[in-house]
Amino acid sequence: MYGQQKYTPLPSDNLVKMRWARYNEAINVNDNASAFCEAKYDEEIRKTLPYYEDFYKQVDRFLSNLKIFYKPAVAAAGIMDRKEAGMKREIRTVVYDEDLQIEAYRFEGFVRPFPGHFHEYYVIGYIESGQRALTCKNQEYAVRPGHILIFNPGDSHACVQSDGGSLDYRGFNISRDVMLSLLGELDNNQDLPVFSQNVIFDSETASCLRTLHDLVLSGSREGDKRENLLLLTALLVQKYGQPLPCCIPRYSEEIQRVCRFIQQNHSKHICLDQLCSCAGLSRSTLLRAFTRLKGVTPYRYLENVRVGQAKKLLEQGVPPIEAALQTGFSDQSHFTNYFDRFLGLSPGAYRNIFSRKK
Repeated sequence: MYGQQKYTPLPSDNLVKMRWARYNEAINVNDNASAFCEAKYDEEIRKTLPYYEDFYKQVDRFLSNLKIFYKPAVAAAGIMDRKEAGMKREIRTVVYDEDLQIEAYRFEGFVRPFPGHFHEYYVIGYIESGQRALTCKNQEYAVRPGHILIFNPGDSHACVQSDGGSLDYRGFNISRDVMLSLLGELDNNQDLPVFSQNVIFDSETASCLRTLHDLVLSGSREGDKRENLLLLTALLVQKYGQPLPCCIPRYSEEIQRVCRFIQQNHSKHICLDQLCSCAGLSRSTLLRAFTRLKGVTPYRYLENVRVGQAKKLLEQGVPPIEAALQTGFSDQSHFTNYFDRFLGLSPGAYRNIFSRKK
């Protein structure tokens, strides 16, 4: 199918041309999964290719149809089986701590990429092992063991394994309300923090994060668990918290209007013309402005909103099929695919985390 697709490289930079030529060849011969994965997260290609979204969708279909494990470090290997690669079994652990009202995640042997997405809450993570190429807010990072990842609500990010191995990761999801409550306990009267850095190396903060994570996963009821959460919050806010940015980007008001429209109508069918009418902008202007300000396309933003709303329903015990229909997904299969891609676990597994609360 992809061998019939021909793309004309547009960038003028010779290095980018060479990179795009390799990706273009991979598409046409349809046999180099490594090149597909690298192209998908190549920011230079993203900037210079007007039809990048179409290419992105083709790459996604290619990878999902083959259900591959890829190893970019060995291009000749092309497509590899996880057993051949000697990878350990993928383990995903998620715990909801009722005392702290936060979610704790633990991924071991994780190899799949995460497409561009965002969350409505704070994410504070730690890389135990493995290396990934991370893109966040149009910036590229090479994340390695020891790095702490901090994502504000709304920070668009994507990542892919870059070392031919697998990812071991631990992290917390903290809602805005819980963050405000923690700031209140710390006698900090400021508004919700905006963390200035997405990737940091800080041994003191990392030690606190890992200690707290072990306490939560073990089901500890000790009082020092909350003290550790308060200490972690204080360290992050004091070292990396920033006031809200004062500058207002061009078309900010129009894009916020579109976001509100999507949030209010996420369960319905939404087309691009409706968004253009809402914003009072042309298609090309809306797409460029939206992607620049939000880091994702309007459709990807809609997917994120739907998944976020579905999470809330699952937390209340709503069956996955009902959550899918209530949030605008065409069927449960479509819903499960997006949910797993964005969160790394199935809707049913996520719902089970909260079952013991009932």
